[in-house]
Parts: sequence; C-alpha cells; structure tokens
Amino acid sequence: MTVSRPIEPIAASDAEIEKALADAHLPSLLLALAHVTGDLSLLRPELRPETQSLLADPSGFAGGPTAAAEARALALRTLVRFRDEGCRPAGAPDDAFLRAILAWFSPDAAIDAYVPLVREEVSVGDEDLRAPAWRKDALAPGREFRVAIVGAGMSGLVMAHRLDQAGVPFTIFEKNDDVGGTWYDNTYPGCRVDIANTFYSYSFAQRHDWPQHYSTQPVLLDYFRACADELGLRPHIRFGTEVLGADWDGERAVWRIRARGPGGREETLEAHALVSAVGQLNQPKLPDIPGRERFAGPAFHSARWDHGVSIEGKRVAVIGTGASAAQIVPAIAERVAHVDVFQRTPNWLLPVVEYHAEVPPGQRWLLAHVPYYAHWHRFWIFWRMGDGMFLPRVKVDPSWPHPERAVSAANDELRFLLTEALKLQLGDRPDLLEKCIPPYPPASKRILVDNGAWALALKRPNVALVTDAIREIDEAGVVTSDGVHRPADVIVYATGFHASKFLTPMEIRGRGGVELHEHWGPDARAYLGITAPGFPNLFFMYGPNTNIVVNGSIVYFSECEARYIADALRLLLETGGRALDCRRDVHDAFNARVDDGNRGMAWGVSRVNSWYKSETGRISQNWPFTLLEYWQRTRRVDPADYDLL
Repeated sequence: MTVSRPIEPIAASDAEIEKALADAHLPSLLLALAHVTGDLSLLRPELRPETQSLLADPSGFAGGPTAAAEARALALRTLVRFRDEGCRPAGAPDDAFLRAILAWFSPDAAIDAYVPLVREEVSVGDEDLRAPAWRKDALAPGREFRVAIVGAGMSGLVMAHRLDQAGVPFTIFEKNDDVGGTWYDNTYPGCRVDIANTFYSYSFAQRHDWPQHYSTQPVLLDYFRACADELGLRPHIRFGTEVLGADWDGERAVWRIRARGPGGREETLEAHALVSAVGQLNQPKLPDIPGRERFAGPAFHSARWDHGVSIEGKRVAVIGTGASAAQIVPAIAERVAHVDVFQRTPNWLLPVVEYHAEVPPGQRWLLAHVPYYAHWHRFWIFWRMGDGMFLPRVKVDPSWPHPERAVSAANDELRFLLTEALKLQLGDRPDLLEKCIPPYPPASKRILVDNGAWALALKRPNVALVTDAIREIDEAGVVTSDGVHRPADVIVYATGFHASKFLTPMEIRGRGGVELHEHWGPDARAYLGITAPGFPNLFFMYGPNTNIVVNGSIVYFSECEARYIADALRLLLETGGRALDCRRDVHDAFNARVDDGNRGMAWGVSRVNSWYKSETGRISQNWPFTLLEYWQRTRRVDPADYDLL
C-alpha cells in the first residue's frame, strides 16, 4: 500500500465525471475547486454550506437538495474545464484568498485566526509546512545528540518522522513486535476508529483509497505499518524492547534508560532527550469485582482479546458498555448463543450513517483526481465536528436552569436530538429505551459513534442488557445484586484503561532523584501536556489534558506535539544549551487555566463516573479549549517558559 499517491490527471469523460459527482461531498469539493482554479466565484452565497446546525440537510448545504443539485452541476462544469485546460492548478492562495474561502464556509465565525492553520492544512501536497525548517548538522555540527522515543504507535511515528526530517539521531523502543500502538494491541471483534479517516490520519500522509469512511483495526494497522515503511522509520525501531524506567544524570545532561529486550536481557542506554509516546490508553483496567479470580472459564480484557478462545455458540458476559463494548456486542451477537451485557452507566450515541459504510467509488475517484480535495474535506470535519459546531454545545452556561439534564440551551438541544434518535431505534422496546437514555448531560462522558448497530444488537432475543449491579463472579458466571445468577462460558472485560496513570509502569526519576509518579501524586499535570518541571528534556505525547472529547482527532494533537518537541530540540541545538526544564510558575499558571476551563465544560461539572477524571475527581485527561488554540500554543517554543540548563 502506498500511503500518499500523487494526484492523478483527469482523463475521464464528462459522463464519468458526472457519475463520480453523485458520490461527492459537495461542500468540500467546492472549496477544493475554488482553491485549485483560483476562482472564488464558485463559492456562491446561495451554495453556502450549513456548518452550525445539528439538523443540517444531508447534502451539507443550507439550501438543501436544490443547492446540492446546483453545486453538482457547477462542479461538473468546473472539472470538465480543468481537465480540458490540462489539469494545471492555480498558484498557492494568499491569505486574502483563504480568508474569502473561510468567510463563505462559515460567515459568522471569527475566521481570521484560522487562516495560517488552514494554509498548513491545504499546502501539504506541495510542501509540508509542519516539517522542521532546520537541520541538526547546520545548527550544531559535530555535537552528539540522540533522542529516545518510547512507543512506535501513532504518536511515536510522527515524532520519529519529524526528527528524521531534522537530521536528529533517534531510536524508538517498542515493546510489541510491530508498530501501531493501540491498533496493534486492540484486535477485538468490531474494532474500528470513531473519527473519519481523513482526520484520523497524518496531514502529510493522506490516503485516497480508504475502503470505509471509518476504518477498521486491520486497515488502520496497515496504514501505520505503511507509514513506518515509506517514511524509512523501521531501521530506527527496537522491537520487543520494553522501557522499564529512566534516570536523569544532571552532570552529563543525559537520560539513562533501562530497557528489557527480547529474551529478558536488561541493559542501560543513554539519550539526551526522552520522548514518551505511550499515550493514555495502554494499561487495561480490570474491575474490582469480588470473586473475579474464581471464574473457571476464559476471561480477558477487550484490549487483550484471546483469539485462541472460540466464542461460537457460547454464553458470553460482556462487562461494560463503553466504546469497546459498543463495537464488540454487535459484532459477536450473531455468533454466540447468548450475551449478557452488564451496564453501569448508559452512553449517549451520536448517529452517523456512514459509520460502517464503504467509501463510494465516485468519492474515491474524486479524492484521487482533484487536488486539495482530501485536505479541504479534512478541514470540513475539523470544523463541523469540532471548533465550529460541537465544542460550543458542551460549554456550561451558569444561568441555565436545568443542570440535571444539560449544561446550556445548546447542550439541551443536543440532548433532545440524541434522545429522539434513541426513540426512533428503541421506540418498540420501552424497556430498553429506559435503560439506554443517559441521566446526565451530553459530553459528560465520551459520546459514542453509532449507526444503529447497538440498538439492533440489544433487541436480539439472545442479548440481555443487565443494569443491576454486579455482586460477585463465581466459577460459572456472574451474580447481580438482585441475586440472579447469570451463567457464562466466557467473560469479556470491556472496562477501559488506567487512563490517569500516565507512563505506568515506567519509573522516571528527574532532578534530585524525584520519581515522576510521586511528583504527580494522583493528578498528573504537564505544561501543554508535554513537559513537567524537574524533568529536563523529558517530553510527553498524548500527555495530561491533551485528550479531546467532542472536537477532533488525537492524530492532530500528536502532530502539534511533535512539532513543539522538535522546536524545543532546535532551541537546545541552536543555543548550545544542554537541557530545558519547564518553569514551575509557567506550568502552574497553565494548569490553573486548564482546570478552570474544564470546570466550564459538561465533563467538568457532571458527577457521572468517567475515565476523564482522576481518583480525586480532577479532569486530568481533557483539553477544554479549541483545536486552534492548541495549534497556536505548540507552533513554537517560547524560551521564556523554560530554564536553560
């Protein structure tokens, strides 16, 4: 698989182009066509897209089907002309041009600040503007400087790519036998991403041939494998090697890294900078249920699915109803004799018709032949699912009179629409509907993407949704608080991860021998989610408070983090400094603002149980601000934020 293929010239007939346009996402296509032709007249007021409403027409246009038909005809004329003139794109758009595009796209928004971000997003095909604009051999020729990266998942690979572009030597330590991280570990039935592919992929490695809108685990694993191959990263990876810990040597300004390789052999290595790319969701969490160890049959966590265990015709207990369970239960319901699904708290479900759908052939053709189409479609998702539409709907309005059901009028509208969607699916099963409508405001917990598969599975005669609390597990099954014994041949724990225990089980000792987890206590904190005072040249990816709830892709955040970390290393090499240590006052002021921001979001005020919270109740996972702000704050390191050692 080639990750990023060059855009192919159009040789199709008028009729073939017209056929492809039947599958197009027309608002994104018009943006791309204005860009590629330099013709802003294509962006007509009557064809303006609907980017704010939760009840937008499926066409994406405020004008509905009439506007869509007009846009399709306009796109056909434009593509035919582009083909006939030799498929020569216009020059790079200036800021005024991009501002005009964004003003058509979302006229009521404050769009000026987004112009430089959009320039980066849509220029990748010509030049990767997020790549380091420096090389180590130019800044510090002859200086020994090596970086160690822990983890070859999505974050570790993008960090390695940026270091490779800058000519900085690096080694990736990966405990598994291949790249992929979470997409290597999680192989349970039904596993797939819940962010559209164009946004859940690298900006510099956009595929035009995704088989589905939301890719399955094998497809995503193949994507990251291909990225590792085509970016030349595999020679830098030590597979089967687990990092046990690291100690900062202040005299020599190096991290002494303890690792266990294949065969159990331990060794100590050195690096001048250490990047943790292990993320938040890598340590499975098993529930504290009495008798769990007594169960006589196979039992495993969803992230450690035992494919040696056959579930065909078996009685299966699935404990948990979060994101993994919502994928597992529909995938196995037809294969097993019976499924008991044990629910503690229901989840809000966001209806997405395309969740399991194939990308239609016309859309694939357009992605392969229309320059910038993939990038503008990516920005559409960025705006529609993030800063432009969803984020404002989960902010707390202190004057809202009904905090028990919603946090604002906009959040209440979201609740109403999500409830109506559940009623459409479960209206014929009032017993299930009552159990499936959450009693808390939307976005207090993770909102799950769904295409109706969850309701269909629950309505099957061999599936039971159990909401009584679990009292204990015995040798033959699960006993609930009402005294009912529910027999099981296999138990699946879809119970999440130790998300708040960052970098566990590694032991990291910084200045003065202080251990990182002791320094943090129950609440992990970091400046920008990336650096912590007292731990020089240690950088986190997907660190504290960098999770996004309703507004984006973690791949986007990882690209921002990789850029910032690379720039921190540039500062060291350029100044001759040995180490950077985040200032305590800067760190503390940032985290106070993050805490205040989270208190103004649905997940910060709701008392519902959630993996977003640490054991103290603090929101240690989530970023409460816009995607734009994180991009702005991570574009370049401010030397004043650090002590240069």
